[in-house]
Amino acid sequence: MSDKPMARLALIGLGMATKPHLEGLDELRGRVDVSGVFNRTRAKAEAVQDRFGFPVFDSLDAVAADPGTDGVIIATPPNQRAEIVAMMARAGKHVLMEKPIERTLTGAQDMVALCEAAGVTLGIVFQHRFRAGALRLRQLLAEGALGELALARAEIPWWRGQDYYEVPGRGTLARDGGGVLISQAIHVLDLMLSLTGPAQTVQALTATTRMHRMETEDFATAGIRFANGAVGSVVATTATYPGGQESIVLDGTLGTATLQGGTLSVVWRDGRTESVGESAGTGGGADPMAFPCDWHRDLIEDFARAISTGGAPAIPGREALRVHALIDAMVRSGASGAQVTVEAV
Repeated sequence: MSDKPMARLALIGLGMATKPHLEGLDELRGRVDVSGVFNRTRAKAEAVQDRFGFPVFDSLDAVAADPGTDGVIIATPPNQRAEIVAMMARAGKHVLMEKPIERTLTGAQDMVALCEAAGVTLGIVFQHRFRAGALRLRQLLAEGALGELALARAEIPWWRGQDYYEVPGRGTLARDGGGVLISQAIHVLDLMLSLTGPAQTVQALTATTRMHRMETEDFATAGIRFANGAVGSVVATTATYPGGQESIVLDGTLGTATLQGGTLSVVWRDGRTESVGESAGTGGGADPMAFPCDWHRDLIEDFARAISTGGAPAIPGREALRVHALIDAMVRSGASGAQVTVEAV
């Protein structure tokens, strides 16, 4: 077996969300190399260099021009990504990007199309799919162990203090593209859709509660009809103190599966039960990064393997458009008060 790393990746952007990326890359040494890191504030990059030993790039142009860089992990705020993705795609660099793809569904579709036209792999960071409980639930569904899906329920009772939204641009349309739906709930909604299949129609209510002063929503709820005939509901908020674990409950004709945080519990109608997973933090409380790096590590390794083999990553950009379409429909329905159709992507 070759000792050569599967890929050499550069990390662009060193904000709060990059902590598990850096720790995951550190654990992947030998399997995935880091060609360097880049941040507009060089002091942040140098601090990462001091801690992890990763080289520092002087500019985005240097990243794009580096022949030893196979791909990039982009972890900048959403409003900074389009130009970076275009530059890296033109240079033939594969792209692994933090969620969301872009601030709007149209912007996300354009980004996916750009990478497809350039012939580069685009993967999206939805690390919740790599939890042990989620992997087991997907296997059970593939085997038909729960029977036909009848009902899906997703709840995200998270907390963010006002100080979180005092950071310039956070929770705004201009920088983030929205509030709780596109910044926090998107992870759980993507995981739900990866299990249920696409949503067809949505009836939603969105609001900003008295807990926060912010431009966009900190509360959203919706009834959903899925393409496969199942129905479901979503409740998502960052206004529930002190914050709790998110959950997805799938009710099938043969049993019910509850995925809470990283733990899966299954109760079959014949009396059998099963429990799988870990009880790690999920970032639902005041510390958004209170979770391990394992899921990011496995996702990055999967992306590197896709580059090495020429295959598709576990979460390709086009598949990730489904959650953007659902969020777009929820926002439109919340604004109009009417039931809306989820755009087919």
